[in-house]
Amino acid sequence: MSGVSAGEVLLWVVLPYVTFAVLVVGSVWRYRYDKFGWTTRSSELYENRLLRLGSPLFHFGLLFVVLGHLLGLVVPKTWTEAVGISEGFYHFIATSMGSLAAVVAVAGLLILIYRRRTTGPVFLATTRTDKAMYVFLAASLLSGAWATIQTQILAGGHGYDYRETISPWFRSLWYLQPEPALMAGVPAAFQVHVVAAMLLFAVWPFTRLVHAFSAPVPYLFRPYVVYRSRDATVASREPRPGWDPTSPPRRRG
Repeated sequence: MSGVSAGEVLLWVVLPYVTFAVLVVGSVWRYRYDKFGWTTRSSELYENRLLRLGSPLFHFGLLFVVLGHLLGLVVPKTWTEAVGISEGFYHFIATSMGSLAAVVAVAGLLILIYRRRTTGPVFLATTRTDKAMYVFLAASLLSGAWATIQTQILAGGHGYDYRETISPWFRSLWYLQPEPALMAGVPAAFQVHVVAAMLLFAVWPFTRLVHAFSAPVPYLFRPYVVYRSRDATVASREPRPGWDPTSPPRRRG
């Protein structure tokens, strides 16, 4: 890797692979040795008014943020241009929809943090890993929002085309032919966002975020549950001795 400094190799080659290894190995370890801890540790019983507002905002916003990142990082620019999507149109859709999703996710996160700080029982149930999780989540979301504002919105025009630098670098990692030189000229705001995201994934297996891997796939293939209506006044079975009904049973037939 000629022309690349040791720091760039550390940031854009070593750190991504270490992050991926920690994510995979840590998740397997957590599942094997802490199955009962593989949960969100729901605090809905303590407070549900703010939770009903903040949780959907955060989860749906984050879902669309992740989908937008996957589209921008995984799908090559040549593919979208081949189907007639120009760079200008892609930039408009990615910036507008991505900004909206980020605002929704950040709003939901702020509500959840406010709820956790101001609701006594919820605050007492907050662990150190929960606090660290919120720090890394906030750092990743806010740095991404700032990168978008600084390099895409305030810059005007088409903004910074990350699909010619960050996206090829990301895919090169999966090809096992990393190209750290692609990240050398990337704006600092994007570099900070990428590092913050990698650190978030590194701590992911050791926080409640692991519940994201618990998709209810068997639910799709389970047998149908059959419900049959009946007269609510008719008992489903004969009264057992010693348990007399409060009113005379209806005569059948």
